[in-house]
This record gives sequence, C-alpha cells and structure tokens, in this order.
Amino acid sequence: MKSKQEQRSEETKQEILKSAGNLFAEKGFDAVTIREIAKNAGCSHTTIYLYFKDKEALLHQLSMPSLQELQEQFNEILKINTLSSEGKLKEISREYITFCLQNRSMYDVFFNAKSSRVDEEPELEINKLRIEIFDIMKGLIQKILSLPNNEQLLAFTRIYYYSLNGILSTYSYQHEPLGVLMKRLTPTFDLAVDILILGFKEKLK
Repeated sequence: MKSKQEQRSEETKQEILKSAGNLFAEKGFDAVTIREIAKNAGCSHTTIYLYFKDKEALLHQLSMPSLQELQEQFNEILKINTLSSEGKLKEISREYITFCLQNRSMYDVFFNAKSSRVDEEPELEINKLRIEIFDIMKGLIQKILSLPNNEQLLAFTRIYYYSLNGILSTYSYQHEPLGVLMKRLTPTFDLAVDILILGFKEKLK
C-alpha cells in the first residue's frame, strides 16, 4: 500500500501529464513551455523536473504506451493466416483510423510532435516506434506489389500514409459516435485502399 506521500507524488505526476497533454493538444508541442504546464498543473516548474527530465520526457510518457498498444494490434493482425496481404492492410488501416479518431485531440501529438523523417536513423525512442509502425504498412505494401525495399516502395508507402491522414483530417471533427462512423464509412475506407493499390500497380506497369 502506498504511503500518503507516495500517493500525493503520483497524483502530482498525473496532474502534470494531464496538463501537458491538454496543452500539447491545444497549442502544439513546440509552442508549450514547462512553465505553462506547471501553472496549469498547479505546481512550480521546478516540481516538474522532479518527475520529468524535460518536455520530450513528457511527450514520451504521454505517447509511448498508446503507440505501443497500436503496434501490438498491428502485429496481431499480421499473424492472421487467413488474411491476404491486402486484407491485412485494410485491417491495419481500420485500426489506425479508429485509434486516431479515438484519440482525436492527441493523435497529432502522438505521431508528429518532435517527429523525424522515416528514411533517417531516429534518435528519439518515440520516433523509432513511429517508424516501426510505418514500416509495418510498408512491409505489407511491399508484399502486395512484390517490390524491393527501394525509393519507389518508400514513395508509395508515403502516399498511402498521406491518404490515411487525409481521411483523419476529414473526420476528426465529426460528432457522430465512432462506432456509427466506422460502420458507415468502412466500405469507403476499404475502397480507398483498393484504389490506391490499383494505382500503384498501374504505375508499375
């Protein structure tokens, strides 16, 4: 059982994380300062440094568990032997869209704050994880198109990823319940994947 001091310490830590998450979502990661987070959390900026080394540490604590869970869901889909590579890509697309819409206020922070290029060696752990998630998509597109791991595959995967995020920008402000939205639009999302793959195949001819 935690002591009262340990409980207060955990509550302070969670309040700091909540404050950081709200401010990152509202203003963007780069625009928020540690002092703003502290003021919003009702503590001093020096208190934050007792729990987190810097703003990047806050970003990691907020984002990594959710991204790791998404990656695990992707990996479970990859294990489904009854699905073709195209079927797996559709399932992963749905999972990605659902995840982001479930985290409407934070998905931009999860994927884009302090992000690096997918074709460069990342320094931050969060960017390693983001690239691993991207690479799962790339690997499926590679199997579908029978391509080597080259610049063309990277370009196709980027186009695919841009298209998913175009869907998110269209529906992230919808007030329709997520289950209803996904039921209504999943056939359209699947069709989008079909059309992209057909386009890639046609480009390769």
